[in-house]
Amino acid sequence: MILDTNALSALAEQDPALLGILAPEPHLTLNLVSIAEFQFGIDGSSKRKTLQTWFRRVLEQSVLLKPGMGTVPEYSRIRHELKSAGTPIPANDIWIAAICREHHLPILSRDRHFDVVKGLKRVAW
Repeated sequence: MILDTNALSALAEQDPALLGILAPEPHLTLNLVSIAEFQFGIDGSSKRKTLQTWFRRVLEQSVLLKPGMGTVPEYSRIRHELKSAGTPIPANDIWIAAICREHHLPILSRDRHFDVVKGLKRVAW
């Protein structure tokens, strides 16, 4: 399961419901897009130093999935599917969905717009 940005935020806040979902997972799986979005949030936070220290530890213990050439066809297919259906989602979330589909992994997110992406399972808390 790949964590979306809002899952990272909930993890930083030690959300009990999220922690229950993550408990059986052997490791966290993060994607580069969510990492960049979360870093953007840290950079604008009044808790920047504390969050940056926490985030560094999380990154050291996580599996990182990056968009690559295998992600490109999935991105294109998803974007065309959403355009044809008239159900656009934020551009960064198309990349996240493409990484999930490429690796055949669900997304851990509160964002319901992921539900319109064919072949993508969303796990909510």
